[in-house]
Amino acid sequence: MMTDKVRIDTLSAHSLPQSNDTFLARQAEFESNVRSYPRKLPLAIAKAQGVWITDVENNQYLDCLAGAGTLALGHNHPDVLQSIQSVISSGLPLHTLDLTTPLKDEFSSYLLSLLPGQGKEYCLQFTGPSGADAVEAALKLAKKVTGRSGIISFSGAYHGMTHGALSVTGNLSPKEAVSNMMPEVQFMPYPHLYRCPLGIGGDAGVKALTYYFENLINDVESGVRKPAAVILEAVQGEGGVNPAPVEWLQRIRKVTQEHGILLILDEVQAGFCRTGKLFAFEHAGIEPDIIVMSKAVGGGLPLAVLGIKKQFDAWAPGHHTGTFRGNQLAMATGLTTLKILKDDAIADKVAAQGEWLKGKLTDLQQRFPAIGHVRGLGLMIGIEMVKPNEAQDHMGCYPADGELSALLQKKCFESGLILERGGRHGCVLRLLPSLLITNAELEIFLDKFENALLGAGLKPV
Repeated sequence: MMTDKVRIDTLSAHSLPQSNDTFLARQAEFESNVRSYPRKLPLAIAKAQGVWITDVENNQYLDCLAGAGTLALGHNHPDVLQSIQSVISSGLPLHTLDLTTPLKDEFSSYLLSLLPGQGKEYCLQFTGPSGADAVEAALKLAKKVTGRSGIISFSGAYHGMTHGALSVTGNLSPKEAVSNMMPEVQFMPYPHLYRCPLGIGGDAGVKALTYYFENLINDVESGVRKPAAVILEAVQGEGGVNPAPVEWLQRIRKVTQEHGILLILDEVQAGFCRTGKLFAFEHAGIEPDIIVMSKAVGGGLPLAVLGIKKQFDAWAPGHHTGTFRGNQLAMATGLTTLKILKDDAIADKVAAQGEWLKGKLTDLQQRFPAIGHVRGLGLMIGIEMVKPNEAQDHMGCYPADGELSALLQKKCFESGLILERGGRHGCVLRLLPSLLITNAELEIFLDKFENALLGAGLKPV
């Protein structure tokens, strides 16, 4: 009887009118107000393949969101699907806590081999299934290792929505009405290629920010106690696609090493070839003490892992746990994904495509002055929208235009293009497509994006 009931309930969903509005209305009835993506991308997905999504009304969309970067190989890659089927037919349990299996052994060995120095100085910690879970574990471990409680984070940072992760996240909006955030979190300015937080800009701004960080740590009158850790993204994602300057990142690594401060690199979104390197921190040639990994590491399924320098593995058994840290399906899809990324030299492909695409977008910027800045690395690209008819600031930057960015996201959607927004006031349109996207598909993106610019009423010059 239970099987029949499940079958009947499943069939009843298919008997609904196949319209986006019907499913969205039911979702609004079923789900909390916290849901966000359906408000910006009002569709009900019927199927997906590669970089293409089809909704229940049979409309097609070029997906340049890819699960916020989770789907490194795009939707339903045949090798990923085969890895799922292989686990299901193998007799392996789907859930093992932290008990090992031959599959977990192979995944762990392969993932370690991709870390700096082929992982010889690192060990892995499997945490709860989200990036925020891994960030929480990293913060706790840093405090345990050092015996200190402070954390330095950066303006524009995004590390998750759980309590500790939110405390080190820059965006103030989700912190409203949340009392008693984690204490002793000190925020410092993060370099911005277009809007220098010190109002200086260029190399001078980077040098000043580099000095500012070092001086804060060394100054006995800074008012900031020596922290347990510094946490940062080598390319800020939600903060507006801001790559860290190499000089700044290298100096932070040097200063943290000199003072026994753990450096935590959050590679949840930027990791695994997204920026044209396996990890974004590799652009600066540094080695973090803790690497936070999620999203693409699970090949589209929930998985989060820390790479920890062995000398800092101070945990006692069971002192940080998580029920779903033994997701065997995610280890299978993750292993398949990692092998394809490495064996097919996807990082090199992504690096070349990113430079080509930024060049094309810069050409578009010459014709549409409302595009204030194009930035990013690999296939992690941001397009900042501005108000070119208003006064520039002293650095020559126009005011940000979050309203135009929101309108463009809407017009892109109407043209069959899915993009996300980020940055201050949501003024940055963000590209996070499948890393297997072809040049022909990128040309389609450019056509759709230009159509959206025209549809928003922008006139080319």
